[in-house]
Amino acid sequence: MTIRNRRLLPAGLQNAFMKLRAPLIRSLARWGVNPNSFTLAGVVITSMAAAALMMGHLRIGGVLILIGGLCDSIDGSLARSVGKASRFGALFDSAIDRYSEFVMFLGMLTYFAMLKDYSACVVTFMALCGSIMVSYTRARAESLGFESRAGLMQRAERIILLGFGALMHPLAFKLSIWLVAIFANYTVWQRIRHAYRQNIADNDREPKTDQ
Repeated sequence: MTIRNRRLLPAGLQNAFMKLRAPLIRSLARWGVNPNSFTLAGVVITSMAAAALMMGHLRIGGVLILIGGLCDSIDGSLARSVGKASRFGALFDSAIDRYSEFVMFLGMLTYFAMLKDYSACVVTFMALCGSIMVSYTRARAESLGFESRAGLMQRAERIILLGFGALMHPLAFKLSIWLVAIFANYTVWQRIRHAYRQNIADNDREPKTDQ
């Protein structure tokens, strides 16, 4: 199994979710729904989740995080389904997703700061750094010609862990943030290592010239 196939979410679960989502995508395509509306809905709902966390409503925040993540999982597939996928659309989606993550983690930081749990604030900041760097590392690597979809902790895993953690219990929420902080930053180094191996392989394939 290569590194790109190893993720925290089992492939069977991912495939089952895509099958369940397919009828919704087809219906939205028939109704002519603009994919960008789901991109914007995702950031609005995630902002509502952050507000709920700031007010101490952990379970409401968890539900809204999951709904915002669902919107994010729909927009790209809907764009491809209706033939509206474009490079600008991909850029717009990625930029809005980063704002969603910033706002979501701001809500989490505020929640723990209000509880005076400063160690959890530090871990939340580490989780934010890892989450943003996972996306940055992929974008930078692909701009240099590397394949960089590898890694255990991608956006779907982060949203599911944090959303269900908040929905279940405060201790589960704190544990989910620890897991994101650890595995997101580990994923960054997975992607760097994966790019390094590709670079070595490319150098080995280069023809040797006589000096």
